[in-house]
Amino acid sequence: MIWQLDILILLIVVICAIASITVKDILSSALLLGAYSFLMCLLWTGMGAVDVAFTEAAVGAGISTAFFIGAVFHMTRRTKD
Repeated sequence: MIWQLDILILLIVVICAIASITVKDILSSALLLGAYSFLMCLLWTGMGAVDVAFTEAAVGAGISTAFFIGAVFHMTRRTKD
């Protein structure tokens, strides 16, 4: 893979990771974690680890994100921020 593209994706991964732990909204955090997993899938594919990339896409970006979003919709708010 082109090394400039790897650096760009890595920078976006770091931004997604920091943003997911600093954002106040839980749904936004769940979506940022899904984007993080998808971008990690792209990095694993670029490194040639297709089996790891497939697992990251299926479990990390797919099922975990769906479970997080489902859990967010079952929660209730105690305070209005």
